[in-house]
Amino acid sequence: MSKFTTPSRRLLSTFSQSLKYDKSLATPCQCRRLTTTGTSIRPRAQQSHLNPASAHNKRPFSVSFPRSYKTVEEQKSRYKSGPFSWQAGILFLSAGVGLVFYFRFEKARMERKRVAEASKGVGRPKVGGPFELVDQHGKPFTDADMKGKYSLVYFGFSHCPDICPEELDKMGQMIDIVNASSLRKPSTPPLLPIFITCDPARDTPAVLDAYLSEFHDGLIGLTGTWEQTKDVCKKYRVYFSTPPGVKPGEDYLVDHSIYFYLMDPEGDFVEAIGRQHSPQQAASIILDHMGDWKKR
Repeated sequence: MSKFTTPSRRLLSTFSQSLKYDKSLATPCQCRRLTTTGTSIRPRAQQSHLNPASAHNKRPFSVSFPRSYKTVEEQKSRYKSGPFSWQAGILFLSAGVGLVFYFRFEKARMERKRVAEASKGVGRPKVGGPFELVDQHGKPFTDADMKGKYSLVYFGFSHCPDICPEELDKMGQMIDIVNASSLRKPSTPPLLPIFITCDPARDTPAVLDAYLSEFHDGLIGLTGTWEQTKDVCKKYRVYFSTPPGVKPGEDYLVDHSIYFYLMDPEGDFVEAIGRQHSPQQAASIILDHMGDWKKR
């Protein structure tokens, strides 16, 4: 059974007052919406008739969100490839290879620095020092002439039957490789090749000039008195066995160390290059130290 509810008197009174208030605007074909305060809102047709400009200014309300992908296929391919791409892979590999080469170069540089610093360490005998000799042209030559240049010093004598000629040939190749290297910069100190005789009695300036010209034009030959020669050999820790007061034509034994002594532009010993190094290896050692040089 259906139940009907009877409107209250208060509701009917409020509705009757509202009809009287809007009687002049009421039309038989229009519906009304009542507010809680009893006031009415004009129909949409009348509002647009009263204010035509407002009808044209109204725009439909819409909310749009940016789409990351144009199609579903793009979204699927993005999820399929993940956050990495082939460009990112190439960049990652390039960075890894660069770091490997950098750390290898830095490790080799630190090893060269360790060798150079170890030769200057406290408690170790100093290699090199002040000396006064003359070159193959009879001009004075001292340790001050070596400053500002890398010096490659070798001790020998012109009457050496086998070792000295081999090492001087090797020295000439080292000089050419270093001078022709593209690794050298305009600011790189030059290389000064020096041959110091251990036999001053027979190796006069004229003898050294003729002897060294057979190996390389850039070689500087140095000689002096017996005392001067012994002093410089002692400072470079070179074995010196030539007897003093040798008479012309007298036979005697000459012995010496077989090393190339690399000195830096400040006159400090850097490294000894032995017979086990080929000319290419020795030139590479020299160029590496030249590249590490920074004036203090």
